[in-house]
Amino acid sequence: MKTINKVIVTTIVILGISFSAAAQRSARNKQMSAEQLVADLYRQHKRQSPFFQTKNRSLVDRYFDKNLADLIWNMPSTPGEVGPLDGDPLYNAQDMEIRRFVIHKPTVTNGMATVLVTFTNLGKKTEIKFLLASGQSGWKITNIKYDDGTDLIGILKS
Repeated sequence: MKTINKVIVTTIVILGISFSAAAQRSARNKQMSAEQLVADLYRQHKRQSPFFQTKNRSLVDRYFDKNLADLIWNMPSTPGEVGPLDGDPLYNAQDMEIRRFVIHKPTVTNGMATVLVTFTNLGKKTEIKFLLASGQSGWKITNIKYDDGTDLIGILKS
C-alpha cells in the first residue's frame, strides 16, 4: 500500500511540474511583445530550429499561428531532397554571412503587428517583415514576407 501511495504522489508531483512548466511558457509568450517574440524565434533558431525538426510540435506552435504552424509541421520532407524551403526562412538565404542585424520596433494596429528585420547578408541589404496577430496565447507569427516579393505561406503551399 505504501508503494502505491508513493507512486501516486510521485505521479502527481511530476504532472504538477509539467503543468507548471507549460503554464510558465504560455505566460511568457503572453507577456512578450511582437518584437520580443521575433527575437526569441531567432535565438531559438540557433539552438533548434522549429522549421527543420519533426519531434516537437510545441516548438512550432510557440511562434506561429495555427495556419502557419500546420504548414510548417506538415511540410513534406524526403531525406536527400530539397523540400519547399530550399534555404533558411529567417534569412531567406542558403548561404549566410550576417552583418548589421536589427529587429525594429513593431508597427501595431488593431491587434496586428509588423516587425521589420534588417541585415546585410554577403554584402546585400535584406529586409524581412514578420506579420503577427495578438490572441489569447499572445503574439503569433501569421506570415513572413521577403523583399523578393515571396512569403513563407506561398512558399510552403507551392
